Amino acid sequence: MVGQLLLRGMLVGVLAGLLAFGFARVFGEPSVDRAIAFEEAVSQAKGEPPEPELVSRGEQAGVGLFTGVVVYGAALGGLFALAFAFCLGRFGALSPRATAGLLALAGFVAIALLPALKYPPNPPAIGEPETIVLRTQLYFSMIALSLVSLGAAVALARSLWTRLGAWNAALLGVALYLVLMIVAQTVLPAVNEVPDQFPAMLLWRFRLVSFGIQAILWTTLGLLFGYVAERGLAHAAAPRLARALR
Repeated sequence: MVGQLLLRGMLVGVLAGLLAFGFARVFGEPSVDRAIAFEEAVSQAKGEPPEPELVSRGEQAGVGLFTGVVVYGAALGGLFALAFAFCLGRFGALSPRATAGLLALAGFVAIALLPALKYPPNPPAIGEPETIVLRTQLYFSMIALSLVSLGAAVALARSLWTRLGAWNAALLGVALYLVLMIVAQTVLPAVNEVPDQFPAMLLWRFRLVSFGIQAILWTTLGLLFGYVAERGLAHAAAPRLARALR
């Protein structure tokens, strides 16, 4: 059954990637074009020669964006399906659809939202080439700390579930997660390489679109995968129930 859930998760992830690609193509690429134009204008003002274009802008915004988002969606869908298979039945009487929805919400907050609040996505023209490795390491460290904190919060909630009830246990788990994330966001160094002359509205729109892409991916996984997983589990359980009634 896990294999079937994995396949369904990857297929739903592909669909989520297609939806995210359409959103990014319509709302995100204009911001990227303006950011690239800003970068080129700054380089020209400094008298720097233009960098060679290894991949055309049309290919980046077309097949490159399509491939990257869809492949990412498929991989995310597969991992989401495995996490769903692990979590199903471990949180009381939650249905498969409720489990998928809760898992998607937790994933969006822990992987997309809170790490990006510390290290938000930036368009081209922002960031020094010399610090790209450090910035990448800090961002993934933030994701890792967020997931570890989420795991600790879930473990605490489950340990208190029977004694305090589902609602109180969940509140304490959320409180622990928030405290750990506040500590992590305080301890990790800040990165601010936005040029003073970079348009604030352009930066805001780019980051808003980036959050929108993540929201589309996670919402599609939570709603659509929950639906297909529930139907698949019901069909798989039907023969066993029929045999038990004989």
